[in-house]
Amino acid sequence: MATLKLKTVTRTQGNNAALKDGRVRPVEFEFDFVDVPVLIDGFRRMVRALEFDVSEMALTTFLCARQHGKGFTALPIPLVRAFHHGALVVDTRRIEHPRQLEGQRVGVNRGYTVTTGLWARSVLQHQYGVDLSRITWVLSGDEHVAEWRAPVNVVPMEAGGSLAERVAAGELAGAIGIEVAAPHVQPLIAKASEVAFEALRSSGHYPINHVVVVKDEVLQAHPEIGSAVFRAFADAKRLYVQQLRDGAVGKPTAVDEMHRRVMQITGADPLPYGLEPNRRMLQAAVTAAVDQGIITQAPTLESLFAPGTHTLVA
Repeated sequence: MATLKLKTVTRTQGNNAALKDGRVRPVEFEFDFVDVPVLIDGFRRMVRALEFDVSEMALTTFLCARQHGKGFTALPIPLVRAFHHGALVVDTRRIEHPRQLEGQRVGVNRGYTVTTGLWARSVLQHQYGVDLSRITWVLSGDEHVAEWRAPVNVVPMEAGGSLAERVAAGELAGAIGIEVAAPHVQPLIAKASEVAFEALRSSGHYPINHVVVVKDEVLQAHPEIGSAVFRAFADAKRLYVQQLRDGAVGKPTAVDEMHRRVMQITGADPLPYGLEPNRRMLQAAVTAAVDQGIITQAPTLESLFAPGTHTLVA
């Protein structure tokens, strides 16, 4: 019998490097990795054309795609996590405190459903008391899910000029997800990394950015493939976490250093896989997506993940 090959798109970073270099090889199937230089292009190709069998996917893009009936289902693999306290830069001539963003126009790099934007807005709402509905969100791009319709306070940017130029010129009070080379434009939250780690320490705030999805057609034809893909990613992740613990990661990246810091604060695996270890942050993402008008109804977490993977933990 021919080996099942799964056309797969995912970044190369510590926790899945062993899949890319062959140190971890699943028995049940073979990954056929496709190089997509700009990963978000892979998200769009998956959402709009179901081009891959297995794909890394931004969590909020997945939630939006799921509501619009796209033919793929997630695995409980929080492949990418990050903190977003530093994602919003502001014109300091106008904005000194987060609540001052109310009544203002704030840019968002690319689309409103970008996961960085979801978490950055959630921080504003839940940690600083900002009424998000009183901000007009100005988008520099469109959405991966073409059928999505924006809330009334989300508008496209007018033609001409970049988001960074508009913030620098004072046309926007700030923006999420960009860098601006102007002295009066600075991160809204000072010492954002330390504030983020304190949020982890005090409340367990540890956002999930990307998960892994599998095409429904593949799951239906091979009912055990979801569990097999989960195990492969989990085996690769365990090797990476052991390297972190042993101090054996050569030329650590900023992501590696973040994982080390999380491990120091929590005393645990900085990348737990599985529904139960991540239920709280997954539910927070779903709730934020509803609150922010990205989806209209909150799905149950179990409905988002492939059958046979709900109890897997790694």
